[in-house]
Amino acid sequence: MNTNPIIALDLSSKAEVVNFLQQFNEPLFVKVGMELYYQEGPEIIKVIKEMGHDIFLDLKLHDIPNTVKSAMKGLAKLGVNLVNVHAAGGSAMMKAAMEGLVVGTPEGQERPALIAVTQLTSTTEEQMQQEQNIQTSLDASVLNYAILANSAGLDGVVCSVLEAKVIAEACGDEFFKVTPGIRLAGGEAHDQKRVATPQFAKSEGSTQIVVGRAITKAENPVSAYATVNQLWGGNQ
Repeated sequence: MNTNPIIALDLSSKAEVVNFLQQFNEPLFVKVGMELYYQEGPEIIKVIKEMGHDIFLDLKLHDIPNTVKSAMKGLAKLGVNLVNVHAAGGSAMMKAAMEGLVVGTPEGQERPALIAVTQLTSTTEEQMQQEQNIQTSLDASVLNYAILANSAGLDGVVCSVLEAKVIAEACGDEFFKVTPGIRLAGGEAHDQKRVATPQFAKSEGSTQIVVGRAITKAENPVSAYATVNQLWGGNQ
């Protein structure tokens, strides 16, 4: 899979997306999340693909297994590169998601990679223990979800950089560790709690990094992306 930095398109309209992407003269790997997809629907995927970019469709599916399976059958037809579910949905749900992707992927088209969200990078250990009533460490919770996702046949997980190394030890280097919460040194954390620089992510074993506002809200997004890409190392 493309290992260039994934740009989170935290934008609200097709016009904003097109204006942003037209600044770049190279193929990118971009993330389309709930904000954008729920405003524009599948059409935004078609537009971005026609512009030549890879897509991580970040909808974090979490429902009963049959519903997730059916949803994934539909998403598989969009031709995106990466999709996800919530690991908290359980092993049966994750297996059903993969079944839906396999069945739904058109013949001759590569199946989208499937990863599971462990704990959001906006979640603190105190929050997890008090509000989710998971009475263990945050690291242990993330690792448990990663092992569950691996055993369910998924391609990887979303985690913070801080857990990437231990997940690699438990699930192997080829198991994707997609890490949001990436900031340049001195950059604002915003609503993220577990953040890291591209260099630290690289050293800790992240396989893909997700960068949002550090690029999309930069005065010069193209320059900001080039800086991130240089620090990260580009395609490996």
